[in-house]
Formats: sequence, structure tokens, C-alpha cells
Amino acid sequence: MEIRGHRECKECGTEWSYYDTGEVACPDCGSLYSVGVDDERALHTATAATLDLTPVRDEIDESSLRRLASMAAERCREFTRGYGFIDAGELRPLDDTYLAAMELRHVAGELDRRLEVGDEEELYFTGLLRADLGERPAPAAVPESLRAMRGLAYAEAVREYRSDLRTYLEERPDPTTGRLLGRLDEHVKRVRALDGDVPPADAESLVAAIRDVGRYLADDDESALVEAETRLDGLA
Repeated sequence: MEIRGHRECKECGTEWSYYDTGEVACPDCGSLYSVGVDDERALHTATAATLDLTPVRDEIDESSLRRLASMAAERCREFTRGYGFIDAGELRPLDDTYLAAMELRHVAGELDRRLEVGDEEELYFTGLLRADLGERPAPAAVPESLRAMRGLAYAEAVREYRSDLRTYLEERPDPTTGRLLGRLDEHVKRVRALDGDVPPADAESLVAAIRDVGRYLADDDESALVEAETRLDGLA
């Protein structure tokens, strides 16, 4: 949506940035009556949500895996719900924190449902609990039994980022980018049709390709489009 993000409260005169807080209510008096003081509206889909997994990590030695998985899944759902990538008109990259949170949400949900969880799976889950620090495991580290969770998570992340790219392109039409996003759509549909069961390297290539497209749009880097094409050509 396009908004005037810099607000002034009509009740007490306080000024604040909706871009920073994500709140329409005045931070000082709580009034919902405010006016935008920007000269122009800016496209904005980003939220002010942050991810904090410290409480989950703090319980690793005391709580069951099922409880840890439930806590992690809920925090990641809250963080990723409604997450956007356009901040006051500027396109953000598809970042590692969002990717890791999306994967943790899927992995935690899967482990919470299983009757038995192996040591390798539990260790991988524990590693994902550093998602809020911007860390995510390399493709080679994904256990075979959890690779479908990464495939689904990354396909969903790419789909959400692609949606914001299409919104961004409404004001900046670009036929070449539109064609690339169409190719990405087909690969995402394939991954979802396979319930995410694709090699982690393929899921990584999808992420890298859409990051290339985002870099082209944000930085006008035409070489990024060539890289995106090459990555997609390498996928089955």
C-alpha cells in the first residue's frame, strides 16, 4: 500500500514514523487521529516485526523438544506473518533471517508432529534456533529427512518475495523481469507439487535467482539478471 509514513498526532502534536513502529496509534497518547506530513505517499509493505528466539534457546536444557518446537514455531509464525520487503518505497533483499525463520517454522512444526526424532534432526533444529541472529545452515547440512521442510519453506519465501516484486513493478514495468518471475513461478509450483522434496541445492538456487532479480531492481545491476537466468537454466 502507498502511505504517508511520517505522522503527526492531531491530539498532542507528537510526530513519529509508521515505517519504524508499524503502529497507527500515537506512541505518546495512543490517539488514532493523525495526519501524514510527507509530501508524497510511498509504497510500503514492510512490518516492524522482529524475531527473538532467546527465550527458546534459554530453555534448551530444561524443556522437551516438543515444547521447544512449539515455542519456536509460534515465534516464527508471528515474525513471518504479513512480513513485507518494500520499506518506504525502497526494495529490501530476501534476507537470511526471514529464510531461516521460515524454515524453522516448518521444521519445528514437523518435529512437533513426529513420535520419534533422531539426534541428527534434533541437532539441526537446535542450529536453526539461531535464525534471529541471521544464521542459516548451508544446503549440505540439511538432513535427508528434513530436506522437504527446507524445500517448502524456501518455496514459500520465494513466493512471498515475488509477490512484493510484482507490487514494486506495478510502478516500474519491466518485461524482462516479468518474464523471469514467470519462470520462477513455475519452479515454485513444481517444488510445492513435490511437497518440497527437492535437493537443498535446488531450493538454494531458487532463492539466489530471486535475490538476483531483487538486486537488479534495487541497484539497476543488469548483470544480476544474467545470473538469475543462468541459475534458472541450471534447474530441472
